[in-house]
Amino acid sequence: MKRLLPFLVFSCFALSIRPLAGEAVFTPLAQDAIVPAGSKLETLYDEGAFTEGPAAAPDGSVYFSDIGHRLLRWNPEDGKVSVIRDPNGKTNGLMFDAKGRLVACEGANDGGRRISRMERDGTVKTVADSFRGKRFNSPNDLAIRPDGAIYFTDPRYVGEEPRELDFQGVFMIDAGGEVSLASKKAKKPNGILFSKNGKVAYVADHQVEDGGTRSLLAFRVKKDGAFGGSRVVHDFSPGRGVDGMALDAKGNVYATAGRGEKGGVYVFSPSGGHLAFISTPGSPTNCAFGRGKEAKTLYVTAGTKGADGRGKPYGLYRIRLAVPGHHAVSFE
Repeated sequence: MKRLLPFLVFSCFALSIRPLAGEAVFTPLAQDAIVPAGSKLETLYDEGAFTEGPAAAPDGSVYFSDIGHRLLRWNPEDGKVSVIRDPNGKTNGLMFDAKGRLVACEGANDGGRRISRMERDGTVKTVADSFRGKRFNSPNDLAIRPDGAIYFTDPRYVGEEPRELDFQGVFMIDAGGEVSLASKKAKKPNGILFSKNGKVAYVADHQVEDGGTRSLLAFRVKKDGAFGGSRVVHDFSPGRGVDGMALDAKGNVYATAGRGEKGGVYVFSPSGGHLAFISTPGSPTNCAFGRGKEAKTLYVTAGTKGADGRGKPYGLYRIRLAVPGHHAVSFE
């Protein structure tokens, strides 16, 4: 009975996120277990054109993309933001590998259309830019597994460059640099994240054309690294679906989604239970936990109030939570 008490207590604080017609209801049942009372979103930077892809560096700083312009770094020591790359190759999703090198998705619309890696000395190299001789559509988000394998999503949202691939898939780059297809079941994949044991891959599908949905999918990861069967964790249709995601130490999924009063971070348990909701000023794009003493800090890229698409400034925010984050990669 004692093990049930926390759930019963937290359920007393349940609140409903009002759905659109036909949209699944999201009802947080453990809000205070995730977001401590009095904890609020804090603005760190609000001068970006379209911010994305926060990633915690070995030194505790946070790198993030300002798509179309610059790769930025927020320094927790003085609270200042500095420019790391300008132009940035249209970087979007970011993540540091075990050697402390920044791996980035570079998109279309005059971007690199590749997975790049910035060495510790600042040199930028191409990890992969094609599959079977055909250029990627527009690498969007990525996840790195403990064995060094890089998984990334490859949709096409903007960009006039001719597409060479006739599908929008999820790809894997092994430690030797070989590119393989992990899955093309998600018709327009966006955010990607792995469970703590690496046996489940969470992928956001933003396909609404041809009867598609805006669903958060959970795939079974097969022994060869490809994705197997899937289940729907939550369907956000017809609203704005999931963009980037993060994982906490309990295996809970933090998914940025929605717009307006429903824009924010939706927290799901590994089984898909509704745990908490963190509202953002404008449409959220991605999130990541800090490291070290900032392990319980969630960093979120999102628009300022009223921002949707690229209409108003976007920024970097943070909020102190009750649960520390989980990072699949540990630094050597």
